[in-house]
Amino acid sequence: MMKSPIRRELRSPREIAKMRAAGLVVWEAHQAAYRLLGSGVSTNQLNQVFKDTFLRHGAEPLFLNYGAIPNQRPPFPAETCISLNEELVHGIPGPRKLRVGDIVSLDTGCRLQGWCADAAVTHPVGEIDPVKTRLLQVTNDVLNLAIELMTSKTMWSEIGGEMESFVRQAGFSVVQTMVGHGIGRNLHEPPQVPNYFSPELAAHEDFDLRPGVVIAVEPMIGVGTGELTEASDRWTMSTADRMPSAHFEHTIAITKDGPVRLTGPPNEEELARMPAWLQDRNTWVHW
Repeated sequence: MMKSPIRRELRSPREIAKMRAAGLVVWEAHQAAYRLLGSGVSTNQLNQVFKDTFLRHGAEPLFLNYGAIPNQRPPFPAETCISLNEELVHGIPGPRKLRVGDIVSLDTGCRLQGWCADAAVTHPVGEIDPVKTRLLQVTNDVLNLAIELMTSKTMWSEIGGEMESFVRQAGFSVVQTMVGHGIGRNLHEPPQVPNYFSPELAAHEDFDLRPGVVIAVEPMIGVGTGELTEASDRWTMSTADRMPSAHFEHTIAITKDGPVRLTGPPNEEELARMPAWLQDRNTWVHW
Protein backbone atom coordinates (compact mmCIF):
# COMPACT_ATOMS: atom_id res chain seq x y z
CA MET A 1 0.00 0.00 0.00
CA MET A 2 1.29 3.45 -0.89
CA LYS A 3 1.83 5.70 2.10
CA SER A 4 -0.16 8.89 2.42
CA PRO A 5 1.62 12.13 1.50
CA ILE A 6 3.70 13.65 4.26
CA ARG A 7 1.78 16.24 6.23
CA ARG A 8 3.98 19.00 7.51
CA GLU A 9 3.19 21.84 9.86
CA LEU A 10 1.13 24.47 8.12
CA ARG A 11 1.75 28.15 8.77
CA SER A 12 -1.05 30.63 9.38
CA PRO A 13 -1.28 33.90 7.42
CA ARG A 14 -0.02 35.69 10.53
CA GLU A 15 3.01 33.41 10.77
CA ILE A 16 3.71 33.79 7.06
CA ALA A 17 3.65 37.57 7.50
CA LYS A 18 6.33 37.23 10.18
CA MET A 19 8.42 35.10 7.84
CA ARG A 20 7.97 37.76 5.18
CA ALA A 21 9.54 40.30 7.55
CA ALA A 22 12.58 38.02 7.86
CA GLY A 23 12.55 37.51 4.10
CA LEU A 24 12.75 41.24 3.46
CA VAL A 25 15.85 41.47 5.66
CA VAL A 26 17.45 38.66 3.64
CA TRP A 27 16.44 40.38 0.39
CA GLU A 28 17.92 43.71 1.57
CA ALA A 29 21.18 42.02 2.56
CA HIS A 30 21.46 40.48 -0.90
CA GLN A 31 20.87 43.87 -2.51
CA ALA A 32 23.58 45.45 -0.36
CA ALA A 33 26.05 42.73 -1.32
CA TYR A 34 25.17 43.17 -4.99
CA ARG A 35 26.14 46.85 -4.77
CA LEU A 36 29.61 45.88 -3.53
CA LEU A 37 30.17 43.02 -5.95
CA GLY A 38 33.13 43.38 -8.31
CA SER A 39 36.66 42.35 -9.17
CA GLY A 40 39.04 42.75 -6.24
CA VAL A 41 36.35 42.43 -3.56
CA SER A 42 37.09 39.69 -1.04
CA THR A 43 34.57 37.12 0.08
CA ASN A 44 35.15 38.39 3.63
CA GLN A 45 34.01 41.85 2.54
CA LEU A 46 30.84 40.41 1.07
CA ASN A 47 30.13 38.45 4.24
CA GLN A 48 30.56 41.63 6.28
CA VAL A 49 27.70 43.23 4.33
CA PHE A 50 25.35 40.44 5.36
CA LYS A 51 26.59 40.60 8.95
CA ASP A 52 26.03 44.36 9.11
CA THR A 53 22.53 44.15 7.60
CA PHE A 54 21.40 41.49 10.05
CA LEU A 55 22.87 43.43 12.97
CA ARG A 56 21.10 46.60 11.91
CA HIS A 57 17.73 44.81 11.87
CA GLY A 58 18.33 42.86 15.07
CA ALA A 59 18.14 39.61 13.09
CA GLU A 60 19.94 36.41 14.03
CA PRO A 61 22.18 35.00 11.27
CA LEU A 62 21.14 31.40 10.73
CA PHE A 63 24.38 30.09 9.24
CA LEU A 64 26.86 31.39 11.83
CA ASN A 65 27.94 28.52 14.13
CA TYR A 66 25.58 26.12 12.36
CA GLY A 67 26.10 22.41 11.90
CA ALA A 68 28.99 21.36 14.10
CA ILE A 69 29.60 17.61 14.33
CA PRO A 70 31.85 16.77 17.32
CA ASN A 71 35.24 15.42 16.23
CA GLN A 72 34.17 15.61 12.59
CA ARG A 73 33.19 19.12 11.50
CA PRO A 74 33.56 22.58 13.04
CA PRO A 75 30.60 24.98 13.19
CA PHE A 76 30.15 27.14 10.09
CA PRO A 77 32.21 30.28 10.82
CA ALA A 78 30.34 33.00 8.90
CA GLU A 79 26.97 34.60 8.20
CA THR A 80 27.00 33.68 4.52
CA CYS A 81 28.01 30.74 2.34
CA ILE A 82 30.08 32.21 -0.52
CA SER A 83 31.00 29.75 -3.27
CA LEU A 84 32.96 30.48 -6.47
CA ASN A 85 32.89 28.79 -9.86
CA GLU A 86 33.12 25.01 -9.32
CA GLU A 87 32.17 25.47 -5.65
CA LEU A 88 28.46 24.82 -5.39
CA VAL A 89 27.51 25.47 -1.77
CA HIS A 90 28.83 26.07 1.75
CA GLY A 91 31.94 28.02 0.73
CA ILE A 92 33.60 29.73 3.70
CA PRO A 93 34.33 33.48 3.29
CA GLY A 94 37.94 34.54 3.58
CA PRO A 95 40.60 36.73 1.94
CA ARG A 96 40.04 35.29 -1.55
CA LYS A 97 39.19 38.05 -4.03
CA LEU A 98 36.74 37.96 -6.90
CA ARG A 99 38.07 38.20 -10.43
CA VAL A 100 36.42 39.11 -13.72
CA GLY A 101 34.99 35.92 -15.22
CA ASP A 102 34.09 34.34 -11.88
CA ILE A 103 30.61 33.38 -10.82
CA VAL A 104 29.87 33.68 -7.10
CA SER A 105 27.00 32.18 -5.15
CA LEU A 106 25.77 34.04 -2.07
CA ASP A 107 23.54 32.00 0.25
CA THR A 108 22.28 33.34 3.56
CA GLY A 109 19.40 33.35 6.01
CA CYS A 110 18.22 35.00 9.19
CA ARG A 111 15.73 34.62 12.03
CA LEU A 112 13.69 37.70 12.94
CA GLN A 113 11.38 37.61 15.95
CA GLY A 114 11.44 33.84 15.91
CA TRP A 115 10.85 33.22 12.20
CA CYS A 116 13.29 32.29 9.45
CA ALA A 117 13.96 33.05 5.80
CA ASP A 118 16.67 31.79 3.44
CA ALA A 119 17.70 32.79 -0.10
CA ALA A 120 20.59 32.39 -2.55
CA VAL A 121 21.65 33.90 -5.87
CA THR A 122 24.64 33.31 -8.14
CA HIS A 123 26.19 36.42 -9.70
CA PRO A 124 28.53 36.99 -12.61
CA VAL A 125 31.64 39.02 -11.84
CA GLY A 126 32.04 41.30 -14.83
CA GLU A 127 31.88 39.57 -18.21
CA ILE A 128 31.66 35.78 -18.03
CA ASP A 129 31.89 33.12 -20.71
CA PRO A 130 28.79 31.93 -22.61
CA VAL A 131 28.58 28.60 -20.76
CA LYS A 132 28.48 30.31 -17.35
CA THR A 133 25.98 32.85 -18.68
CA ARG A 134 23.64 30.10 -19.82
CA LEU A 135 24.16 28.15 -16.59
CA LEU A 136 23.01 31.13 -14.51
CA GLN A 137 20.03 31.75 -16.78
CA VAL A 138 18.87 28.11 -16.71
CA THR A 139 19.25 27.83 -12.92
CA ASN A 140 17.27 31.01 -12.35
CA ASP A 141 14.68 29.95 -14.93
CA VAL A 142 14.13 26.56 -13.30
CA LEU A 143 13.56 28.23 -9.93
CA ASN A 144 10.96 30.48 -11.55
CA LEU A 145 9.42 27.45 -13.29
CA ALA A 146 9.05 25.65 -9.96
CA ILE A 147 7.30 28.64 -8.40
CA GLU A 148 4.99 28.99 -11.41
CA LEU A 149 4.08 25.28 -11.29
CA MET A 150 2.96 25.66 -7.68
CA THR A 151 -0.20 27.29 -9.04
CA SER A 152 -1.21 24.19 -11.00
CA LYS A 153 0.45 21.11 -9.44
CA THR A 154 -0.76 19.46 -6.26
CA MET A 155 2.25 17.31 -5.29
CA TRP A 156 5.90 18.33 -5.02
CA SER A 157 7.14 15.23 -6.92
CA GLU A 158 5.40 16.54 -10.04
CA ILE A 159 7.33 19.80 -9.82
CA GLY A 160 10.64 18.10 -9.05
CA GLY A 161 10.24 15.97 -12.16
CA GLU A 162 9.54 18.97 -14.36
CA MET A 163 12.52 20.83 -12.92
CA GLU A 164 14.79 17.90 -13.71
CA SER A 165 13.48 17.62 -17.29
CA PHE A 166 13.93 21.36 -17.87
CA VAL A 167 17.56 21.27 -16.71
CA ARG A 168 18.45 18.12 -18.66
CA GLN A 169 16.92 19.52 -21.85
CA ALA A 170 19.15 22.57 -21.40
CA GLY A 171 22.20 20.28 -21.31
CA PHE A 172 23.04 20.62 -17.60
CA SER A 173 22.86 18.33 -14.56
CA VAL A 174 20.75 18.54 -11.41
CA VAL A 175 22.80 18.02 -8.26
CA GLN A 176 21.00 15.22 -6.42
CA THR A 177 23.01 15.09 -3.20
CA MET A 178 21.68 18.51 -2.12
CA VAL A 179 18.00 19.45 -1.86
CA GLY A 180 15.74 22.21 -0.60
CA HIS A 181 13.86 22.04 2.69
CA GLY A 182 10.98 23.15 4.81
CA ILE A 183 11.54 26.28 6.87
CA GLY A 184 9.74 28.07 9.69
CA ARG A 185 10.89 28.48 13.26
CA ASN A 186 14.10 26.73 12.20
CA LEU A 187 16.26 26.88 9.10
CA HIS A 188 15.83 23.22 8.20
CA GLU A 189 12.48 21.56 8.80
CA PRO A 190 10.61 18.73 7.05
CA PRO A 191 10.02 18.03 4.26
CA GLN A 192 12.96 17.60 1.94
CA VAL A 193 12.41 19.45 -1.34
CA PRO A 194 14.37 17.79 -4.19
CA ASN A 195 14.89 19.41 -7.58
CA TYR A 196 14.34 16.12 -9.39
CA PHE A 197 11.92 13.21 -9.49
CA SER A 198 12.61 10.39 -7.08
CA PRO A 199 10.46 7.23 -7.09
CA GLU A 200 11.21 6.86 -3.38
CA LEU A 201 10.00 10.39 -2.73
CA ALA A 202 6.87 9.86 -4.77
CA ALA A 203 6.08 6.65 -2.93
CA HIS A 204 7.05 7.53 0.62
CA GLU A 205 8.01 11.18 1.18
CA ASP A 206 5.96 13.28 -1.22
CA PHE A 207 3.98 16.24 0.12
CA ASP A 208 1.03 18.23 -1.12
CA LEU A 209 1.11 21.93 -1.89
CA ARG A 210 -1.70 23.27 0.26
CA PRO A 211 -1.99 26.77 1.75
CA GLY A 212 0.30 27.10 4.76
CA VAL A 213 3.20 25.09 3.32
CA VAL A 214 6.46 27.09 3.43
CA ILE A 215 9.55 25.69 1.72
CA ALA A 216 12.97 26.82 0.56
CA VAL A 217 13.24 25.91 -3.12
CA GLU A 218 16.86 25.89 -4.26
CA PRO A 219 17.89 24.37 -7.58
CA MET A 220 21.61 23.53 -7.72
CA ILE A 221 22.85 22.91 -11.25
CA GLY A 222 26.17 21.78 -12.72
CA VAL A 223 27.67 22.09 -16.17
CA GLY A 224 29.19 18.61 -15.87
CA THR A 225 27.97 15.51 -14.04
CA GLY A 226 26.76 17.30 -10.91
CA GLU A 227 28.68 14.91 -8.66
CA LEU A 228 30.18 16.65 -5.61
CA THR A 229 33.28 16.43 -3.48
CA GLU A 230 33.88 17.84 0.01
CA ALA A 231 36.85 20.12 0.75
CA SER A 232 39.26 19.63 3.64
CA ASP A 233 37.43 22.40 5.56
CA ARG A 234 34.53 19.86 5.81
CA TRP A 235 32.10 22.47 4.49
CA THR A 236 32.79 23.60 0.93
CA MET A 237 31.11 21.35 -1.65
CA SER A 238 32.51 21.52 -5.19
CA THR A 239 31.82 19.66 -8.41
CA ALA A 240 34.04 16.58 -8.68
CA ASP A 241 34.83 17.41 -12.32
CA ARG A 242 35.67 21.05 -11.45
CA MET A 243 33.03 22.33 -13.86
CA PRO A 244 31.05 25.48 -12.95
CA SER A 245 27.89 25.24 -10.86
CA ALA A 246 25.10 27.61 -9.84
CA HIS A 247 22.62 27.94 -6.99
CA PHE A 248 19.45 30.05 -6.73
CA GLU A 249 16.93 29.94 -3.87
CA HIS A 250 13.80 31.61 -2.52
CA THR A 251 11.69 30.93 0.55
CA ILE A 252 8.18 30.30 -0.81
CA ALA A 253 4.85 30.26 1.00
CA ILE A 254 1.76 28.64 -0.48
CA THR A 255 -1.25 30.86 0.24
CA LYS A 256 -4.88 30.76 -0.80
CA ASP A 257 -3.92 33.21 -3.55
CA GLY A 258 -0.98 31.14 -4.79
CA PRO A 259 2.77 30.98 -4.11
CA VAL A 260 4.48 34.02 -2.55
CA ARG A 261 8.24 34.70 -2.59
CA LEU A 262 8.90 35.59 1.01
CA THR A 263 12.47 36.54 0.06
CA GLY A 264 11.37 38.40 -3.06
CA PRO A 265 11.33 42.16 -3.69
CA PRO A 266 9.18 44.53 -1.63
CA ASN A 267 5.79 45.86 -2.65
CA GLU A 268 5.18 49.61 -2.59
CA GLU A 269 4.16 49.68 1.08
CA GLU A 270 7.18 47.63 2.12
CA LEU A 271 9.53 49.67 -0.04
CA ALA A 272 8.44 52.90 1.63
CA ARG A 273 9.90 51.63 4.91
CA MET A 274 13.26 50.73 3.39
CA PRO A 275 16.49 52.77 3.14
CA ALA A 276 16.67 55.46 0.48
CA TRP A 277 19.36 53.62 -1.49
CA LEU A 278 16.83 50.89 -2.27
CA GLN A 279 14.18 53.14 -3.75
CA ASP A 280 15.48 52.85 -7.33
CA ARG A 281 14.31 49.49 -8.68
CA ASN A 282 16.78 49.76 -11.55
CA THR A 283 19.63 49.11 -9.10
CA TRP A 284 18.20 45.82 -7.80
CA VAL A 285 19.39 42.35 -8.63
CA HIS A 286 16.31 40.34 -9.66
CA TRP A 287 15.97 36.58 -9.32
